[in-house]
Amino acid sequence: MFRQLIRTTTTAAIAVAIGISGAHAADFKAENPQCIAPSNPGGGWDFICRTTAKYLFDLNVIEDSMQVTNMSGGGGGVAFAHVTKERNEDNNLIVAASMSTSARIAQGIYEGATQDDVHFLATFGAEYGAIAVRADSKYQTLTQMMDDIKADPRSVGIAGGSSVGSFDHIKPMLVAQKAGIDDVTKLKYVSFDGGGEAMTGLLSGATEALSGDFSEMLGFLESGDIRIIGILAPDRLKNFPDIATAKEQGYDVVGANWRGLYMPAGASDEAKEFWSDAVKIMVADEGFQKTLEDAAIAPFNNFGDAMYQFVARSIDDVTKLSKEIGIID
Repeated sequence: MFRQLIRTTTTAAIAVAIGISGAHAADFKAENPQCIAPSNPGGGWDFICRTTAKYLFDLNVIEDSMQVTNMSGGGGGVAFAHVTKERNEDNNLIVAASMSTSARIAQGIYEGATQDDVHFLATFGAEYGAIAVRADSKYQTLTQMMDDIKADPRSVGIAGGSSVGSFDHIKPMLVAQKAGIDDVTKLKYVSFDGGGEAMTGLLSGATEALSGDFSEMLGFLESGDIRIIGILAPDRLKNFPDIATAKEQGYDVVGANWRGLYMPAGASDEAKEFWSDAVKIMVADEGFQKTLEDAAIAPFNNFGDAMYQFVARSIDDVTKLSKEIGIID
């Protein structure tokens, strides 16, 4: 799954898709639109909502500025339950989504939860995960840290911006599995309500390491506050050739996290088409693509039926992986 995640969709294809469905979407007009970021400010979900809000307004796709609401808890589960239980028919609501959304559905946000409880709109980007430490950390390589974890799995606290069982948790567990640790559930994972809080936990000394996505770490890497000791990519990143991959350090793990949006399943068909077309217009914009590129997020576009099938595969893959590493029975 992770090796095949990142691919591209041409803007021409997006434009054709907009033309096909645009007539129905014209019957709907967004009023007081809102984007829920299922975490506290900072981190990937917050980035999704704030970037989407900016470009949809700047491109005149929406007339009213979009409110961004941070709703942390349960690795996205609190926001998911809020949407499905309280706002299922809201035509003006969209929600940031990622691989952790797939993970929470796979592992049971609440009894009986499925992907059909919401309407997945699109993915528009993907990025590789990374493991970071403070700049003054004794760990210079991922191997050094994994050696300590092998000796005592509880000796290294690893922060993550989502709940136990989330993709931030799964990434170091996969590395630990490749390192030969029998029970990777013994790792000391410390969950925070968002990537921003997880970074604060690392910098404050509350944890020794951080598991997250590269874009969440970029500013702190450039300021010299942290050092990335392993990128979960098949090869070194073109713009950051000094960062070693986990693979070249002996841990054959590639972890890519998709970025996208969902909305209430009970919204009107016109609203669903409007928001689908809105995201396609945003994705086709060069400025939006430059913003993703600057954040080290690669294009990864899925819409409509392709999006539905992608999420279904993602949930299935995470379910199998979660069973394999002992997160669920």
